[in-house]
Amino acid sequence: MIDSPALPALFPVVAAALVDEDGRVLLQQRPAGKALAGLWEFPGGKLEPGETPEAALIRELQEELAIIVAPEGLEPAGFATEPLPGRHLLLLLYVVRFWSGTPVALEADGLTWCRPADMHVWPMPPADAPLVRQLAAYLADKTSAEAVPDRGTV
Repeated sequence: MIDSPALPALFPVVAAALVDEDGRVLLQQRPAGKALAGLWEFPGGKLEPGETPEAALIRELQEELAIIVAPEGLEPAGFATEPLPGRHLLLLLYVVRFWSGTPVALEADGLTWCRPADMHVWPMPPADAPLVRQLAAYLADKTSAEAVPDRGTV
């Protein structure tokens, strides 16, 4: 057996790509005084002990944006990892197309809606870069799958 160095603690975080009826995605700006202040990100946050990723995301969206999302409205869309000092970030991205309420920046300095193709121009935390690519591919796959007519079974 080969000895390996101790692995850093896994730090799971959930994020939502809220997609409106025009295909735009909501980003929020990290507030002043927090790490990575001023950068734009997908809304979401940390899991509490004993919490599932889905329950954490529903809670975070209510706390951060004052919206209600049903568990069946969460579509897993991608993930990213990032080494951090003393821990390793695991960022899980879900697409959300339906919610109740109007998003309000309760814990962010601002909100913006942008097209997935334009998201790369917004300064974002390093872990979000692969999510932007994964989200664009996920949404393109969903759009092309919906555009193909159902030909039934053979």
